[in-house]
Amino acid sequence: MQRVKLTAEEAQRADVFLSAGAGLTRSMVKKLADRGMVWVNGVNAKAGAQLKAGDVAEILIPDPVPVAARAEDIPIDIVYEDDEIAVVNKPQGMTVHAGAGNYEGTLVNALLYRLKNLSGVGGELRPGIVHRIDKDTSGLLVVAKTDRAHLSLQAQIAQKTAKREYLALLEGVLRADEGQIVTQMGRDKHDRLKQAVLPAGEGRRAETEYFVVERFPANTLARFSLKTGRTHQIRVHARYLGHPVVGDPLYGYKNQRFHLEGQLLHAYRLTLTHPVTGEVMTFEAPMPEYFARILTILRNEAARKGE
Repeated sequence: MQRVKLTAEEAQRADVFLSAGAGLTRSMVKKLADRGMVWVNGVNAKAGAQLKAGDVAEILIPDPVPVAARAEDIPIDIVYEDDEIAVVNKPQGMTVHAGAGNYEGTLVNALLYRLKNLSGVGGELRPGIVHRIDKDTSGLLVVAKTDRAHLSLQAQIAQKTAKREYLALLEGVLRADEGQIVTQMGRDKHDRLKQAVLPAGEGRRAETEYFVVERFPANTLARFSLKTGRTHQIRVHARYLGHPVVGDPLYGYKNQRFHLEGQLLHAYRLTLTHPVTGEVMTFEAPMPEYFARILTILRNEAARKGE
């Protein structure tokens, strides 16, 4: 068992706070709370308990059980599929694969139900998974249905021939129209749940390109292109620029204007070479409704100010 203790910095629900802080889904936090494994200030609490700034929330996380993922009838958006690969548009709020005591409701569970075959390179808990996107990031990822496809796609990502592009709404206004961020990245020395930019000689190289798509009075819509694939890379690099992603519970502003379930970050375009045919393929996923709605609000506000 792992006991995680976190101190709230602002008022919010316990399940929202603990899911972000402990890397669990809100449904998993509720299950643990129902089993008496969540406390607030030393007293057993429900998942929906309201925290105040300074409250100490604790959760007891069971040790992972080494079992194979099981199929679950969960609707998913399969953008493309053939005998070798599938491309999926993952919704915000869905974890890619099992971990941290959560073995249900993941993309892998859905894939096992929807697809006839998945590669075994990633192991029993990660069949078919070549790369990941964060739970609260939406958008495209490619899934390998055969081992040869998996190895080919892994090589493409390592050799930077596969291209992954994201749209993000940032806090503040970026001055430069485009730029490149090159840093070292690794686990934050003060918070095990976060990644951070590290001094030269530490961590691993992280490289991101960005391009301004649209500016608003207090925000910027930007396109990011990953050159490396570090955990939370775009979110960390956006914060490094001084313009964190709107809605980001880990790296964003404490006081958010919009009430969101997670960061406004969407993997909208994926380009790869088919592992068997050699065809260069590009896929795009439309912006989620909640993301587009915020942009409409910002555009309307900008238009009113310009009147």
